[in-house]
Amino acid sequence: MKLMTGNSNLPLARDVASYLEIPLTQASVRRFADEEVFVEIHENVRGEDVFVLQSTGYPANDNLMELLICIDALKRASARRITAVIPYFGYARQDRKPGPRTPISAKLVANLITVAGANRVLSIDLHAGQIQGFFDIPTDNLFGAPVMSADIEARYGDRNLMVVSPDVGGVVRARALAKRLNNAPLAIVDKRRERAGESEVMNIIGDVEGRFCILIDDIVDSAGTLCNAAAALKQSGAEGVIAYCTHGVLSGGAVARVEGSALSELIITDSIGQHDVIKGAERIRLLTIAPLLGEAIKRIADESSVSSLFD
Repeated sequence: MKLMTGNSNLPLARDVASYLEIPLTQASVRRFADEEVFVEIHENVRGEDVFVLQSTGYPANDNLMELLICIDALKRASARRITAVIPYFGYARQDRKPGPRTPISAKLVANLITVAGANRVLSIDLHAGQIQGFFDIPTDNLFGAPVMSADIEARYGDRNLMVVSPDVGGVVRARALAKRLNNAPLAIVDKRRERAGESEVMNIIGDVEGRFCILIDDIVDSAGTLCNAAAALKQSGAEGVIAYCTHGVLSGGAVARVEGSALSELIITDSIGQHDVIKGAERIRLLTIAPLLGEAIKRIADESSVSSLFD
């Protein structure tokens, strides 16, 4: 087994390699003067089971091309099996046609990864579970809930907890976390979005008064939804509000928005290499998923059960 990485999230790749107790595969992933991506593998991978770790966050297109070219280089170097390990799958929010004459970009990216030569895909908290069906190769979608629930129990286990979904679409995710937290009660924020990138909180479904509320979502981008939801929860009598999100995209002024919000803490995983973006932020904390990824990679290599990780 070998573990290779692009440039999107080197700290996570090193942590996963440390968990697996193997060195990262020696390779150069660099740019020509015109920004073309060039990949060169500096060790033999013939007949090897190779895992390529690369998130496709900002800059999404550059990181996606790095992944595709890494896969192609491995395929032409006669690797036995190539698994694309994509902690954050970019373009996942474009999983359907929201209107006429619009693309389903998540399906296009799935086709690109398959045609490039990947034999398997491993991701974490896909924005929509049906994206697994966009691939014609085996796909494992890991869940961040076990890592989050362990952190919640260690830090906030003595509070009067309530899990809150920031919108109706995230109810399944929130219910799964609530079940792990000894069947904690569940509330839902009813939200009406007037235009892209903006949200208006309309109503809280559930009694949150005196509760310590935990907002749960898969992606935090502009953080507008979370901050508006936190303000509404506080106005409804919540004792405190924190948020757990798997993928911290944190674009634009998201960090400043969180710092000035009713959220006492935002916890994101290191699925995206955002260490510089959140440096100095007092209310944003990183939670590592390296052991989860490493264990999943180990089980795939050993041909053992991955789903039992979540039992």
